[in-house]
Amino acid sequence: MTTQKTQGRKEDVLKTVRENDVKFIRLWFTDVLGSLKSFAITDGELEKALEEGMGFDGSSIEGYARIEESDMIAMPDPSTFKLLPWRPAENGAVGRMFCDILQPDGTNYEGDPRHVLRRNLEKASGMGYEFFVGPELEFFYFKNSRGTECLDEGGYFDLTPLDVASDLRRDTIMALNKLGITVEYSHHEVAPSQHEIDLRYDEALRMADTAMTYRLAVKEIALQKGIHATFMPKPLFNENGSGMHTHMSLFRDGKNAFFDCDNEYGLSTDARGFIAGLLEHGREICSVVAQWVNSYKRLVSGYEAPVYISWARRNRSALVRVPMYKPGNEEATRVEFRCPDPACNPYLAFSVMLAAGLKGIEEGYELPPAVEKDIFQMNSEQRARHNIESLPRDLDRAIEATENSELVKEALGEHVFNKFLENKKIEWDAYRTHVSAFELEKYLPIL
Repeated sequence: MTTQKTQGRKEDVLKTVRENDVKFIRLWFTDVLGSLKSFAITDGELEKALEEGMGFDGSSIEGYARIEESDMIAMPDPSTFKLLPWRPAENGAVGRMFCDILQPDGTNYEGDPRHVLRRNLEKASGMGYEFFVGPELEFFYFKNSRGTECLDEGGYFDLTPLDVASDLRRDTIMALNKLGITVEYSHHEVAPSQHEIDLRYDEALRMADTAMTYRLAVKEIALQKGIHATFMPKPLFNENGSGMHTHMSLFRDGKNAFFDCDNEYGLSTDARGFIAGLLEHGREICSVVAQWVNSYKRLVSGYEAPVYISWARRNRSALVRVPMYKPGNEEATRVEFRCPDPACNPYLAFSVMLAAGLKGIEEGYELPPAVEKDIFQMNSEQRARHNIESLPRDLDRAIEATENSELVKEALGEHVFNKFLENKKIEWDAYRTHVSAFELEKYLPIL
């Protein structure tokens, strides 16, 4: 049913298209792995698309319908309409809208990642919560997509001399601002040619849309300069990988439900339960938030990425951290989940993180003591005394943990759950049977 508010947004879109001479509108959605999919319609088809959606064949989209039930409808969300700043406007501007994927009868398609997140947000809403997230997506610039030749040798927060990377980051921020995306910080990261642009926290569905837009914007602006930008978790050996540290908070009636000024850490009972849920189900959700074979090259000791399941305030070797930038500040109170990487599907990642946290609140999980010591320096006996377990060491172990998880199955829905695991098993088998350059260099001469 079309509400008055939705109808008003449709009218706003049509007006914007007319006033800006928009000739093409790209309709965006994602497959189960988080790859951005798109097709374009002309301005003459826009009004029909806003009312009825646009039909397409879903049988070739990863994780979507089988060939015998492939008819899908992409229903544009008018609240997401924006002009693409990297597209030239001389011969007609280009707009975009995110879409919800529907069945031919108008019902939501269960394989649509956007619908998966919306369904989990509705559960949170039923408990009285709004879910806000602020992901920190790191990425690398390389000379091209065929190698890892860096643009700079800078390190964390380095102010490098004026170069291509500095211009790229500036131009990307300007493009994001034109898209209505608020940027809080940007800086050089730890590894050479590694960068980060931090987005202001937002409601989770809007932020998932924003994360998808951000990734494309970074790549598009780099491409204009003949440079390749990548969100691959670990492209460089012996250097830090790229993470997507995700800051999360729940709000109830406009107030931060994680804040309690009377608690030692400023954390409410809800916050403590949420953290405990992330710890309890961390292994189960790992394959969703770190979904690639390469993700587990990042999750190793010594590179500021979490390996062990614990929480802390200042300890960056912990899986969950409670940032202490503004202690006692209600709005700033949040939890940071540190194992996701920026190549995940943000709709699914936010869904399982929320599901794990809500489970901890619902079931009253007890939060274990914080571990402020550097866990990377502990031996196995010391970790055992603190009851510190490890995240999965590779995608195979992560898949196994997810496959046995009722929480993840419920959060993703049976269709996405099965399709996701099916794809990940294929990826692992391809990796497992591949003969690498490392093996040839090490073993061929001596065996």
